[in-house]
Amino acid sequence: MDPLHLRTAGTSLVISFNSGEAEIIHWGADLGATLPDLAILGEPVPHSAVDATVTAGLLPQASSSWRGRPALRGHRIADGVSGLDFSARLRVVTAATDCNSAVIVQSDADAGITVESSLTLHDGGLLELRHTITNDGTTPYQLDELATVLPVAPDAVELLDLTGRWCRENHPQRRSIQQGTWVRTGRHGRTGHDSSLLFAAGTEGFGNRQGKVWATHLAWSGNHEQFADSIGDGRTMIGGSELLGPAEVILQPGGSYTTPALFAAYSDRGLDGISEAFYSWFRSRPHHVMPAAGGGKPRPVVLNTWEAVYFDHNLDTLIELADSAAELGVERFVLDDGWFRGRRDDRAGLGDWYVDESLWPNGFTPLIDAVTSHGMEFGLWVEPEMVNLDSDIARAHPEWIVGPAVPSHKDGGRLPLEWRTQHIIDLVNPDAWQYIFDRMDALLRGNNISYLKWDQNRDLIEHGHAGRSSVHEQTRAAYRLFDELRKAHPGVEIESCSSGGARVDLGILERTDRIWASDCNDALERQTIQRWTGLVVPPELVGGHIGPTTSHTTARTHDLSFRAITALFGHFGMEWDVRSVQGAEREELKRFIGLYKEHRDLIHSGRMIRADVADDSLMLHGVVADGGADMGEGSTTALFALVRTRTAFAEQPGRVAIPGLEPDRTYRVEAIFPVPGDVDYAHTYTQVRPPAWLADGAVANGRFLAEVGLPIPILNPEHAVLLRFTAA
Repeated sequence: MDPLHLRTAGTSLVISFNSGEAEIIHWGADLGATLPDLAILGEPVPHSAVDATVTAGLLPQASSSWRGRPALRGHRIADGVSGLDFSARLRVVTAATDCNSAVIVQSDADAGITVESSLTLHDGGLLELRHTITNDGTTPYQLDELATVLPVAPDAVELLDLTGRWCRENHPQRRSIQQGTWVRTGRHGRTGHDSSLLFAAGTEGFGNRQGKVWATHLAWSGNHEQFADSIGDGRTMIGGSELLGPAEVILQPGGSYTTPALFAAYSDRGLDGISEAFYSWFRSRPHHVMPAAGGGKPRPVVLNTWEAVYFDHNLDTLIELADSAAELGVERFVLDDGWFRGRRDDRAGLGDWYVDESLWPNGFTPLIDAVTSHGMEFGLWVEPEMVNLDSDIARAHPEWIVGPAVPSHKDGGRLPLEWRTQHIIDLVNPDAWQYIFDRMDALLRGNNISYLKWDQNRDLIEHGHAGRSSVHEQTRAAYRLFDELRKAHPGVEIESCSSGGARVDLGILERTDRIWASDCNDALERQTIQRWTGLVVPPELVGGHIGPTTSHTTARTHDLSFRAITALFGHFGMEWDVRSVQGAEREELKRFIGLYKEHRDLIHSGRMIRADVADDSLMLHGVVADGGADMGEGSTTALFALVRTRTAFAEQPGRVAIPGLEPDRTYRVEAIFPVPGDVDYAHTYTQVRPPAWLADGAVANGRFLAEVGLPIPILNPEHAVLLRFTAA
């Protein structure tokens, strides 16, 4: 059988069938249109080894003498007794390709198993891969794992993944690739605050703009594993799988299971090339939120009420807040937690999704009318997957509350431990699912609501239905809830929030229009959180808000300029009692909202650029217009933020190169926020004399700026400057 060769955007994927099973023998740099006879890749056979070349198949398996992590694990269940584990001997039945997509069917008649693998190499270079296993046998088959894996080149010697916690999501960690298996396991029942949004292998010292990188992302919002597997023969595999609980997926005869999609990208230009592949895929989706320049509507300026009023829902106060927001230029007003029956704090009311008549005797109508009269959209916070024991619905239907995977017989059926005084609605129960759907549907049908902030504030740690683990089914049921509500209300946008960034993945983002990257609005923390979230998720989908002067979560105090510049490179908004913003500060805030509106099409359509800066106390990142965008004289073609996170080792910072611009195009560079010489922001800088170009701007071509750079101002820690690049 001839090999399959998918190639686009500088990437090739080659699948060989020489061994009888499908094997990816290359995933990486483009190989051109012509391949040699792949028989030349036959490996030598060493002493003290199996007497054949060991295949690292599309589904690595022990039957091929693969000594690493197998892709498929499971066993037969006969007469109620589990049989022995076995290793399927999968062999190719059919393989077909259409443009840059392929479908490969492999089967083992003795094991009674067939696996269909679908692969698509999208136009921007992002690979999408999933498997479907079917039980062809006559007895049930318990699936323990079906992983999706890809090989990386031998010069991939470092791993980068992400970790974190609540209010500190998506922080990087690195290690060398050594013999053995490095596994990142998520048992949260959701994606998790510490989940790695990206799992990347690369050449030594790979960075933002240099080095080869092979990276994967598992599009799944439940339990999962991501891993790198190196068996000591020069081959390394990276991949991921849904982490299944005991007996969580049992395939009856004829039954099937499909893995979550594994998305993967290769870049020979560092991590920024990985981002380009993911951004291209996101922005090519027919349902993707598009900037006005792309035929959609601009991403509206948001005001969320949480850090303004918390649970204190008073109609007059909220109308005052809406009036103040509209005067600033806000375009979407979101009412957060505290509006439904019995909700005066976070210990009661979840599950009772009815507007609280004691707070809202006339329903939402007076507030919605006040909001929409200013031309703003109205949005609402909900948390449909959770329940408080102190709620009418929990008292009426205790059987709808998720219990442990194995019920206790000695105490009459205990509940899992509470988390923020919350439990979980069992969406696997069709009656509970229907109740939640009906309540959300009624809210949207009965009110002019354009946007839902959909929260999920606890892990699903001990999670069972009908006496067995059910995270898999709960996740699928939640997906179906999103899907059916979107089908019923196609004009409503949905934000995925999960105590901030605990449910950020391409599975949930296929069903939502925005994610809340973190509950932390501290601009210093957000610089790192947003930078690494943006490695995969484009800025138009990442909520970034200006919080109060002193942070709600860290008690740090920051200037408006630092908070505003940080929030700019996302879907911009505020979470702040803006009624209190007066005088010069209010005018400055208005000006910045105007800057966002002026430049949001660029921010939400351009290439994300992150410089490799030797000074680790300094960050330089920005957005550059795609080459096909209007770059006429005087047009803004790039915005960059120069950010000092802490005091520098060197007293004189020297020059910083600015990458990513068109090499032969001439640019005018100027600082536009804070404006040089503004006395209100004199403390942004710590210098006797600024660099020569700062006051009046500089003119240079992209090649000069990338190779020579510009001397930068000496910034105080936790301050930033916004730089604009226009075509000269």
